[in-house]
Amino acid sequence: MSDPKHVLDVEIFLEKINKKLNLGEAQFNKLLVATTEAVNNSIIHGNQRDPEKKVTLTCELTDRTLIVVVQDEGSGVDPNTLPDPLAAENLLRENGRGVFLMRSLMDEIKFERFQNGAAVIMIMKLK
Repeated sequence: MSDPKHVLDVEIFLEKINKKLNLGEAQFNKLLVATTEAVNNSIIHGNQRDPEKKVTLTCELTDRTLIVVVQDEGSGVDPNTLPDPLAAENLLRENGRGVFLMRSLMDEIKFERFQNGAAVIMIMKLK
């Protein structure tokens, strides 16, 4: 469901993943913040808070890389059209830093569009 209260479930899910990965505190916190931002953006912007639409969070471990995919039923975002959160006119805004945070915390992020939705794919190299 696209309800912001379900963002709390992200931490529980990632803690289960971390039991297998044994990430350090700093790396786990980066994963948690980036993933929470992605899920929150999917609920609010992607699905427009429509409770009938779903957000799907999946994690895949390949070699020493964690791939996190957050998919929604929205039309997607062109990250090149987002305002620069570091520009003077945006510094005091209360929102608009989610993608910036994800890029800062993860090793790589990509945006994809599908026929029935969109996804952000975040890659973290494990230490």
